[in-house]
Amino acid sequence: MDIKRILIVDDEEDLCEILKFNLEMEGYAADTANSAEEALAMNLGSYDLLLLDVMMGEISGFRLANMLKKQPETAAIPIIFITARDTENDTVTGFNLGADDYIAKPFAIREVLARVKAVLRRTTTVATPTETIENKEKKEEKLTYETLVLDMELKQVTIDGTPVALTKKELEILALLLSHPGHVFSRDEILEKIWEDDVLVLDRTVDVNITRLRKKIGEYGKRIITRQGYGYCFNP
Repeated sequence: MDIKRILIVDDEEDLCEILKFNLEMEGYAADTANSAEEALAMNLGSYDLLLLDVMMGEISGFRLANMLKKQPETAAIPIIFITARDTENDTVTGFNLGADDYIAKPFAIREVLARVKAVLRRTTTVATPTETIENKEKKEEKLTYETLVLDMELKQVTIDGTPVALTKKELEILALLLSHPGHVFSRDEILEKIWEDDVLVLDRTVDVNITRLRKKIGEYGKRIITRQGYGYCFNP
């Protein structure tokens, strides 16, 4: 059985130990770090999930997440922010940085465990966004448009041979749109296909992910078209 590894990064030592204890009781392998600097000294690429506090010392959780999303070896690791900063702006900032969930303090341990389970389930399940609308079984190993290549086996996107660091959801959205050029997907359809059983997704989650994706793939981002009142499509 593959035991999932989780790193808790929070400057409250007692909270770290409480989360570590409860996660280990659920069968996870949990480690703690009491600052972003301490976390950066660890082998972060070995973890399946990061729980990050926002307000920490010189390097905040937001800044740490931004750093990790720029590194290919850590870009795809899911992140859950756990913080007392729970305004709408803070939440949107968290999702813009690639967070998979955002939990406000104070929280119930059962809620944290449920969200950890949900994030790990949807980020470790093999996605099938390249299936046709008619649910054909055959999947393409590579999706290409000019020099943009999405390798479904390697779960990697390259442009002119240079890797592009996308989150799992950004990659899945790109795969969905690339595999059905010209087809307009509504927000509800994208949520259903990409997020599936996740009931905690915010209404603007699709828009936020599309915006990030467009920015990351440069000139090809202009090919992801918004059809006002309908949704999104990849227009070749």
